[in-house]
Amino acid sequence: MFRGELTAGEHRLEFGDVTYVMGVINLSPESKNAHTIATSPEEARSLADRYRSWGADVIEVGGQSSHYDNPTLGVEEETKRVVPSIEALVADGHIVAVDTWKPKVAERAIEAGAAIVNDTGGLRSAEMRRVLTSSDAAAIVVYVEGDDPHSVGEVTIRPDKTEAMVESFRHLLDGLDPSLRARVLVDPGIAINYRGDYRAYTRFQLDVIRRSAAFSVLERPLVVPIPRKADIHWVGAYITLALEYGADMIRVHDVAVAARLVRLWEREVDR
Repeated sequence: MFRGELTAGEHRLEFGDVTYVMGVINLSPESKNAHTIATSPEEARSLADRYRSWGADVIEVGGQSSHYDNPTLGVEEETKRVVPSIEALVADGHIVAVDTWKPKVAERAIEAGAAIVNDTGGLRSAEMRRVLTSSDAAAIVVYVEGDDPHSVGEVTIRPDKTEAMVESFRHLLDGLDPSLRARVLVDPGIAINYRGDYRAYTRFQLDVIRRSAAFSVLERPLVVPIPRKADIHWVGAYITLALEYGADMIRVHDVAVAARLVRLWEREVDR
């Protein structure tokens, strides 16, 4: 587990023997996760307040479905979806993250009050790095085999894959401005949807969580994105494994289940 403090906008996140719960709200009606969809800022606020009552620490909003089957939105459409809800949630006292790989959307989201940018493009974009370096927002860097989640093929699975991920992150972090590097969290990308063998990918997701300790050499907080499964028992198993192996933050669609398990592990964040 990472020990230390991370700045995210006006917030200070203290890491140690805790696991932050980041609850997902989809502002994309195309999302396959119907129970997380909000179609207006009012619905987003209601859902976020429910998440907070269950125990969520951070609310993530996204206007672009990351599944490769869904259409890629233009910047203006994605911005129109996320900014009003970000403004409403920030006004309600939430720590807000935005899920996007588009620099212009990230910039507008930060201006609206987003404290964290979850970059599913893996910080490959020089423009995204510029936007984040010139802000005080934190950045979650997602490992993705492609320029973005809509350009992926089949995921490469091999015995040393976790170590290769760590090396990729190390190379990326070494090239960042120190002020940005200090605000980075890393995400191994096991919730990205890839084409290929679903069962093999499922086994791979579990294996990456079991190898979470390998990421500690990066000296950055580790975000474990809990893959969304139709069977809630599978989801509970992923969350349990992530907690057992010391996740600093978990990104979840099933907030009530996650928060209860975090309490069982006595890993709640002081409020």
